[in-house]
Amino acid sequence: MNATRNQGTALITGASTGIGAAYADRLARRGHDLILVARNRDRLDRLADRITTATGRSVEVVAADLGNKADLRRVEEILRTDASITTLVNNAGVGGAGPLLESDADRMEAMIELNVTALTRLTYAIAARFVARGSGTIINIASVVAVAPELLNGVYGGTKAFVLAFSQSLQHELADKGVRVQAVLPGAIRTEFWDVAGRPVEQLPQEIVMGVDDLVDAALAGLDQGEFATLPSLPEAADWNTFQAARTALFPNLSRATPAARYGVVPA
Repeated sequence: MNATRNQGTALITGASTGIGAAYADRLARRGHDLILVARNRDRLDRLADRITTATGRSVEVVAADLGNKADLRRVEEILRTDASITTLVNNAGVGGAGPLLESDADRMEAMIELNVTALTRLTYAIAARFVARGSGTIINIASVVAVAPELLNGVYGGTKAFVLAFSQSLQHELADKGVRVQAVLPGAIRTEFWDVAGRPVEQLPQEIVMGVDDLVDAALAGLDQGEFATLPSLPEAADWNTFQAARTALFPNLSRATPAARYGVVPA
């Protein structure tokens, strides 16, 4: 039995394998009870048994396809009504590695529904309760393609850019209300993601592929250090700070009454 102080309950989506399963293990060892959400009930049950045996934490499993509206509403209701939830890990997602013009439009739409719509609705379902309590943590798993969309499928990059922008807005809105928001931007990670995306991980240069446990350990260390954006592969945090400074330097000139002089437009 793990004697770690109870940290409340963490609800983790996409929890049956890969990044989600690693978060489940680490958060349980930190003292969280768990609600694990994924499509595959058998995998969830096996993971729950392992974690309960290793840590003594309570683990509830919820078999749900977040691309299905009824299942998504069911998980939203858990977030709205379970007062023990202190952490939401929005990890569920799907990717694509092929060019846009070679992709199936229906699959791209399903990707947007899962990566964008489901993540947004689940966050909305818990945010007000966290604000009312004055505490809570929202961890959104984005990707380095949020800032480098050229690397993979453009729709996938677009969905992860949404996750980053949404997280930035949430941080701005909720920071003074006691709610922590973290965006995690992994590079290539050794998970089943690549098989689903159509490019086996074995085909990637292995020097760019990180193990899932290393990723989650680094992401949680970033959370402990107070980072908003955690890029586990980035050697220097100063590089991200420079990127952010360049972005915010644009703010004063993003909306003006007249066009920039370089366009040669005479104001009416």
